[in-house]
Amino acid sequence: MRTVVVSPKSEGRFPGVLLYSEIFQLTGPIRRSMERLAGHGFVVAGPEIYHRIEPPGLVIPYDDAGRMRGQDDAARTAVAEFDADRVAVLDFLQKESNVAASGLGAMGFCIGGHLAFRAAFDPRIAAAVCCYPTGLHTGKVGKEPDAGSLARAKEIKGEMLIVFGASDPHIPEEGRRRVADALRAADVKNRIHLAPGEHAFMRDEGNRYDPKASDEVLTMTVELFRRALAPN
Repeated sequence: MRTVVVSPKSEGRFPGVLLYSEIFQLTGPIRRSMERLAGHGFVVAGPEIYHRIEPPGLVIPYDDAGRMRGQDDAARTAVAEFDADRVAVLDFLQKESNVAASGLGAMGFCIGGHLAFRAAFDPRIAAAVCCYPTGLHTGKVGKEPDAGSLARAKEIKGEMLIVFGASDPHIPEEGRRRVADALRAADVKNRIHLAPGEHAFMRDEGNRYDPKASDEVLTMTVELFRRALAPN
């Protein structure tokens, strides 16, 4: 599984973060998100989520054909395969010489937001940031029409930051409420942040991009990771 790793320039050991992409894999906006996070003092590992299907290094374009290809690749990937990849990346981070022996973090966008939520089932994840997590409120991810992600919320031991766009057609108000209710019922420490933007408002290409809202989310993410991933 080809995985891009971005580290701080300075020497030392830093908290590790698994970062999941959108359905388009490791695009320019995703790589820049990784670099910004690494610049704040984290070792960030981003796997190619369709490595079983697509050739190494493939970046899917942000167009209609690319969207259809990404959605088709997602529909051809089993949730168990996504989960296995998570274990592999977390195992890798724990073995890296510049990763601190502390809790790990997870972050993701769109389908990656849903996968970051599932990553939090792993007890090594001390905090997770799920940005507009597609399918989380219905359970739809990969091949499975309902992977039961919300039903497993009680397995989460870390802290969660869930980010929604107020005008996101993929996650309506009812869906946002369902996620919040599930976390509350499972007694998961969490924060729900409703930004004014659309779906993918953090993608720094195209007319959906909202720099101010994106910077707010990055600030909250860095604060959460610095607190929750600190060495014991």
